[in-house]
Amino acid sequence: MSETPEFRGLKTETLDLPGWTHVYSGKVRDLYEPADPAILEQVGQECVLVVASDRISAFDHVLASEIPDKGRILTQLSLWWFGQLGVEHHVLASTVADGVPEAVAGRAMICKKLDMFPVECIARGYLTGTGLVEYRASRTVCSIPLPDGLVDGSRLEQAIFTPSAKAEVGEHDENITYEAVVGMVGDDIAARLSELTLKIYTTAEKIARERGVILADTKVEFGYDAVSGAITLGDEVLTPDSSRFWDVATYQPGQAQPSYDKQYVRDWLTSAESGWDRSSDTPPPALPAEVVSRTRSRYVEAYEKITGQAFA
Repeated sequence: MSETPEFRGLKTETLDLPGWTHVYSGKVRDLYEPADPAILEQVGQECVLVVASDRISAFDHVLASEIPDKGRILTQLSLWWFGQLGVEHHVLASTVADGVPEAVAGRAMICKKLDMFPVECIARGYLTGTGLVEYRASRTVCSIPLPDGLVDGSRLEQAIFTPSAKAEVGEHDENITYEAVVGMVGDDIAARLSELTLKIYTTAEKIARERGVILADTKVEFGYDAVSGAITLGDEVLTPDSSRFWDVATYQPGQAQPSYDKQYVRDWLTSAESGWDRSSDTPPPALPAEVVSRTRSRYVEAYEKITGQAFA
């Protein structure tokens, strides 16, 4: 591995992938653009290689510890979901035979190059997290009125679109109103983003529930595809990093629900054992082996319950 001296986003180590040039690193993904014209000829249009790392983030920090196989799990789960949703998405290829470099096989996708909208599109079917905090203060979520009497984990009568504004790496995304989205992208696109987000949530919620999993909420991202002219689903989709999954068997409104994500990581970081002060500028400490192992197991369990396939 070699460290790229100048690039946008998170400063991290990147892979030397023949035919590809690193252009950006987010908290858990690295993006590469084709440096070899033969790649563009094979794919047939402008594209980007999206590589999922084993990095894990919590409380807006990228941790020094990694979760083994996390990149492969999330990539394979995203690919499975892309095949279920019936919406335009960005994946062009995902196998070595179709151009994915051998070094990142299983955790990378060749994708359409999109002009991404500056909005995190969130659908909520249950009340929890930051939505619960706002509800307790004002009986609203992103200024959408909700009925009295809801508790942590309450199922909403109808899923709601609760967007947020994208923040720079290391900063908090900020919940915004639908009117704010209209101000950013216009009436027509805002309506389409809301419609697509709720369609994805509704479709996925039904599929997950049939497999014994509750999809409480999810975040998706969209971009404009200049080739097709379509608003296109990008990034990852319906993974434990972008969604809140609960077990139907243990679901009980009125309390925090165990979730299929990095809950073990958050719990340990905020425990006395870690010794970390979340309000300080000090980076979080490395994770104990047990927390790493239990977190990996939770990701694998989510993948296997949802897809019905064993993670190899």
